[in-house]
Amino acid sequence: MKLPRRTFLHLAAGAAVFRGAPRIATAQTYPVRPVRLIVGFAAGGGADIMARLIAQWLSERMGGSFVVENRSGAGTNIATETVVNASPDGYTLLLVTSSNAFNATLYNDLKFNFLRDIAPVAGIHREPHVIEVNPSLPVHTVPEFIAYAKANPGTMNMGSGGVGSGNHVTGELFCMMTGVRFTHVPYRGAAPALVDLMGGQVQVMFAALSSSIEHVRAGKLRALAVTTATRSALLPDVPTVADFVPGYEASFWTGVGAPKSTPAEIVGMLNKEINAALADPRMRTRFADLSASALPGSPSDFGKLVAAETERWGKVIQTAGIRAG
Repeated sequence: MKLPRRTFLHLAAGAAVFRGAPRIATAQTYPVRPVRLIVGFAAGGGADIMARLIAQWLSERMGGSFVVENRSGAGTNIATETVVNASPDGYTLLLVTSSNAFNATLYNDLKFNFLRDIAPVAGIHREPHVIEVNPSLPVHTVPEFIAYAKANPGTMNMGSGGVGSGNHVTGELFCMMTGVRFTHVPYRGAAPALVDLMGGQVQVMFAALSSSIEHVRAGKLRALAVTTATRSALLPDVPTVADFVPGYEASFWTGVGAPKSTPAEIVGMLNKEINAALADPRMRTRFADLSASALPGSPSDFGKLVAAETERWGKVIQTAGIRAG
C-alpha cells in the first residue's frame, strides 16, 4: 500500500523521535547505577589519586556513584582492554594516561587500537618529571651532568618504573637529544627505583615530581631540572631541561576516556563536570599540592593531545628500540 506523502512524512518523523527517545532518556537520567572508573595502576599512586579526586567530584555533582576500580598489569593494557570491551553506555570509563600513548608502539600484540576504540572525554592533569641524581654524584647542573656522563661512559645507570614507563621513555628522549648513554635498569614500579637511587645503586632517574619531591626536599636526592616547558611552583629554583636542551619537553598526564560509540550526550555531561572540577579553587589547590596543573578542554582537545603524544612518543620508542611485548 502506497501512503500519501504527508502521512509518510509524519510517520517517519515519529519513528525518528521514537528511535531517539531511549538515548535522550539515558542522558537525562544518567547515572542510574554505579559508574566504574578503571585505573591501570595500583592504588595509592599519582594516577590513582587523580582518579579518586575526579570520581569523588563526579559522585557529588552528578548524584550517582563513581567508583575507582584498579586493574593494574601489562602496562595498563588490562585496564584499557576492559573498557574497550565494555558496553558503550557511560557506566565503564577509563583513566587515560601517558602510558596509553606509549603502548601503541611498545606492544606488538594489542587486541585494540586505542585511538580508534576509546572515545576521549576530558583531560585531567599534567605534571613534570624531574632529572634527579644521587647527591654523591659530583654534578649540580644539567650541563655538568651531560659532561660527566660523556666523560664516564658505561658508569651511569638510569632507574625506571619499568620498560616503557614514563621514567624510561623521557630518559631515552634526553639521551637522543644530548648524545649521552645510560644503562637502563627497570624496576617493578617507580618506588623501588627511587629507593635504589637514594642508595646509589642507580645514579639518575627521570622521576615523577609528585612521588619524589619529599626526597628532594629532605636532601636525599638532587633535582637538576624539570622536564616540562615551564618551572614547577613547588621547585621554583630548579630550571627546566629546555633551558639547556632546547626543544626538550615531557610530562605525565591523565584524562578520562570511554568505549567508542558512548552517547555524545553522556560524554558531554562528563566533560562539563570534569572541567568544572578543574576550575574549582579547592580542586586547584589540591592539584598544586600534588605538583599538578589542570588540563581543561573539550573531548576533541583531549583527543588531539592523545593522538599527538602517541605519534611523538612512538618515534622516540622506535628510535630507541624499546619493546615491551
